[in-house]
Amino acid sequence: MVTQQCGMTDIVGGAPLPIVRGAEHNMGMPAVKRRWTAAEVRDLIAANPLKTPRYELVDGELLVTPSPRPLHQIAVGELLHCLMTYLAANPVGYALTSPSDVELEPEFLSQPDVYVVPMQELRRLRTKPPAKELLLIAEVLSPSSMRHDRVTKRPHYQRNVPEYWIIDLDTRLIERWQSADQRPSLVTDVLEWHPAGAEAPFVMNIPAYFERVFGE
Repeated sequence: MVTQQCGMTDIVGGAPLPIVRGAEHNMGMPAVKRRWTAAEVRDLIAANPLKTPRYELVDGELLVTPSPRPLHQIAVGELLHCLMTYLAANPVGYALTSPSDVELEPEFLSQPDVYVVPMQELRRLRTKPPAKELLLIAEVLSPSSMRHDRVTKRPHYQRNVPEYWIIDLDTRLIERWQSADQRPSLVTDVLEWHPAGAEAPFVMNIPAYFERVFGE
């Protein structure tokens, strides 16, 4: 069995909404003080051809996210590259990024930074979005999104997705949450993930990942 590594070396085998500027992810307050429905948020998304800001719905609260800063997108891109290379060799799923909609529960709409769908879900998703079945979700933290990524959205993710990774650029670690976890595993060296049906695990060298993100 060949281990797939990423890091140390290449991988082998209804009302106008105010937009708060100046933050990478400003989601500290709901955009309008009322309870929103999934249908209303879908209408906002459909009427937003530029795909920014990002709209998400959690427990009736509308989260409005301005465009992220470049460092955030570099972190997303590096992880996406690692996952897509791994999944090309172990085709149990397909990696996607925001802006794209995920609906894991009724009245819960999110746009995770990176996520992996199983192949049967990918076939359905091509003609019938949004995504409803996921193998993995990853969110890249920003100062204003910490509470939502760690508290607000996390219980919904844990109920429906076996793996949830929170990437902390400040501390250069990944918080790994699995379905039954009360606390995350804090991964600072090597992250390993072995989805069902894959011949080899996904292995990512964490220090090397952050070095690429920061251009070191």
